[in-house]
Order: sequence, then structure tokens, then C-alpha cells
Amino acid sequence: MLSTRLASRIAADGPIPFDEFMAACLYDEAGGYFTAGPLRSVAAGDFLTSPEVSPWFGTMLGRFALGVRRRLGRPGRFRVVEVAAGSGSLLRSLRRELPEGAQIDAIETSAAARRALRGLLGDDRVHSRMDDLPPRFDGVVIANELMDNLPVAVAVRAGSGWEERWVGHDADGFHLVAAPCRPAVARWCDRHAGVVPDDGIVEVQLAAGEWLRAALGRLGRGAVVVIDYGGTAEELAGRRAEGTLRTYRGHHLGPDPLLEPGANDITVDVDFGALVAVAEDAGAVTELTTQAAFLEDLGLRDEIERLRRRERELAASGETMGRLQVRSEATDAETLLHPRGLGDFRVLVARKG
Repeated sequence: MLSTRLASRIAADGPIPFDEFMAACLYDEAGGYFTAGPLRSVAAGDFLTSPEVSPWFGTMLGRFALGVRRRLGRPGRFRVVEVAAGSGSLLRSLRRELPEGAQIDAIETSAAARRALRGLLGDDRVHSRMDDLPPRFDGVVIANELMDNLPVAVAVRAGSGWEERWVGHDADGFHLVAAPCRPAVARWCDRHAGVVPDDGIVEVQLAAGEWLRAALGRLGRGAVVVIDYGGTAEELAGRRAEGTLRTYRGHHLGPDPLLEPGANDITVDVDFGALVAVAEDAGAVTELTTQAAFLEDLGLRDEIERLRRRERELAASGETMGRLQVRSEATDAETLLHPRGLGDFRVLVARKG
């Protein structure tokens, strides 16, 4: 079991950084939550993301990708890549907006998800890592609810400096222990954490920044689109006292992240201010907005109004089943825009070229 292996490692070598513990819990090849388990973002799983809520999410991202392709002069080798593509619900609706034969790739660490994606895209378009793609390409890279699952270090404000919290283990199980702050963690906190009260908790998102830097480095011209829950340091300030580290299981908040390694989705609020800084340092032009504003700019509100008109027409004609189907489609699409739900997710667009 993963918990046994982690306990043995700690017994032999001492406590480990929280980011290493989180990486094992989520991505260990034999026992990680994402890599070794079944499909997660399905009704029978632990959570649903926007593309499972409504196919209009993927349709709008398809229109976004098509717009980028047009602005680049319709390059012949334009790629659309979704990282952490899950069951393929986003790509299924996205590809209907693209020209026949468009190059679409999916990146997935989950073996179960890769099997599902191969049925959608074909064997040669499904990969386990970004390194399987060409070293340079034009196109759009999409990361929907990926960043919140990338491993984080846990830092605590200690006077004018920082401490870390590592993971130890004893007869009572896994627990957090104080540790000196590694230089890279302290530098990230000093630059990005903002105002943090004494004993306040910061999830240090070095891996998210490294992922974005690598994605932009692979992109010749085009855009990287990051969609997730979170905010800027100012928006996260009120959450620093307790931190945002949590788990999900069965579509509800789950147990403590230290319990049952490999059995839970471990997640944090994404620091989008830090990601903006990474993208701009890499020479990209950035736009940061809400999911509601992003999708409305692409025409989703107009599509919902069209569906509502169609619903009224069907009601007037007495076609009950069709009216209910259109109403459900419109209601699901509106959920993507809800200001206290998915509509309040953040969207970072980082453009190159």
C-alpha cells in the first residue's frame, strides 16, 4: 500500500516535504489517486468539472481555439492540446468546432482516462506527458482544473520569515512537523504570498509555475489557457489564516489530506497572481478574468438566450419532451456562468506571438 511505503520511507529517512507527500498521494504509479484509480471526473466518481456539467464549455473553448488559429493565419500544423483531459468530455465538444483533420492531443497521467481518450482521439493522439509532443508547435494548450492538483509546499508565516510543514509519521499516523524553509519556497512566498498573518498558511505553488513555464516554452505561437478556482494574492488574503488545502471524495469535502494516502483528491486554491508573473517573465501577454466573463465573451450568453427562445417556442407548440430537453441544456449552460459557483473560477490566457 502507498501509506505503508510512505511510512517506511519516513522511518528510514525522516519527514518529507509536503509537496513530495502530495505528489505521491496523487501521482504515484502504483497507488496514486489519479494514476492508479478509475476515472474520477464522472458522476460515479469524486467530482465533476465544467465540461461534465455542460458540453457548451468545450464548444466555447473550441471557438476560442478557432479564433487563435485564424489570428495566426491558419497555420497548417496548429495543435489543440488538453492536459489532464480526463474522460474527454471537453475535447468531445471542442473538436466539433474545429476543421476536419485538426490536430488534437490529450495528455493524461491516468491509465483509465487514457483508455477512454484513445476511443475518442485514437492511440497516436493520447499521451502520458507533455514531453511526448513535438518540442515546438503553434496552437492552444488547455489546462482545466489541473493547477489545483499540482503538488504544493506548505509554508507558515513565522515573524518576518517562513517555516515549512513537512510530513512525519509515528504510531498515530501521518502528521505535520515544523521544518526550516527551503530557499526556493521562501523566495516564492516573499514574491507572491502577499500579506499573511503570523501563523498564516500559504500553499507554495512552485510546480504550477514550472508547468506553465514549460508549456509556454514548448509553444511557438498561440495561447495557454488555465482555468481553475483561486485568485490573486489579494483575493486569497482572507483564506491565509487556515489555508486552502483540502480533499474531495464522492462530490463532497473529504477527510484530512494526511489520511488515507492515494484515496482522496487533494487540492488547493490556485494563486493566479503567481501564474501571471511566471507567464509575463516568459514573455507572454496575459489576460486574467472570470470563467463567466470568458465564456460570455465567446458568446455563451447569446446561446443561452437562443435556447430559452427555443424553449418558449416548443412550449407554445405543446412539445413537452423537446421543451424539457432544451430547458435542461440551457440550465446546465447557465451553471457555467453562476457567480457563486463555476462562473467565479479564474481564467488565465497567456499568449505568445
